[in-house]
Amino acid sequence: MAFFKYPFWLLYRIWFYILVAIPIIVMFPLLIISISKEAWYPYFFKLARIWSKFILIGMGFAYKITSEEKLDPNKSYMFVANHTSMADIMLMLVAVKNPFVFVGKQELTKIPLFGFFYKRTCILVDRSSAKSRQAVFLRAQRRIKQGSSICIFPEGGVPEEHIVLDSFKDGAFRLAINHNIPVVPITFYDNKKRFSYTFFSGSPGKMRAKIHEFLPTEGLSIEDTKSLNEKARSIILKDLTDLK
Repeated sequence: MAFFKYPFWLLYRIWFYILVAIPIIVMFPLLIISISKEAWYPYFFKLARIWSKFILIGMGFAYKITSEEKLDPNKSYMFVANHTSMADIMLMLVAVKNPFVFVGKQELTKIPLFGFFYKRTCILVDRSSAKSRQAVFLRAQRRIKQGSSICIFPEGGVPEEHIVLDSFKDGAFRLAINHNIPVVPITFYDNKKRFSYTFFSGSPGKMRAKIHEFLPTEGLSIEDTKSLNEKARSIILKDLTDLK
């Protein structure tokens, strides 16, 4: 039986990249127009949500989003979630309707087609460079002032598969306190099982996400960064641990 799984997993991975490319090619003129000005980012975001739904449905992922608190379309937020899968980007775009900007690693710019738009719409960070990390704060500040939210996977990368939830970096929480925007913890329950970074793995099925109650930052100072970090992490970790 295991013999037949490997060809399936290989084709499943190839199919994923085909699904990533198809809507980009089809919507290419609209995508190019939508990224020509930063002020038009909300239009790009709508197209990105269509792209995400196309991929999730095409991969056989039936997604379910639950929320403990309703997002205000006129407010900015800091979205943080556990990071276990290439599908995390798609599920985040489906789960949240408020336009947000990803803070992500530069390596993804190397992916054909996807990387072209990723480079021009996300805030890229080289975690080995202090100068790059400082630039993230300045770009995020500009985007927040424009009315966008920010999304960061605070584990700072994808942890090894046996790790339920890695420790969180402070950057997202420092940004949230500096700009006085709520932190919104989000738990992805099934992404590791459905489509992890392990090449020979994955299968169609349900993907669930939960938007937790917001963590306010009013009255907090930079000295509160670590406690805010730990609070957000404990909320997500409890959900993941209870799942086992």
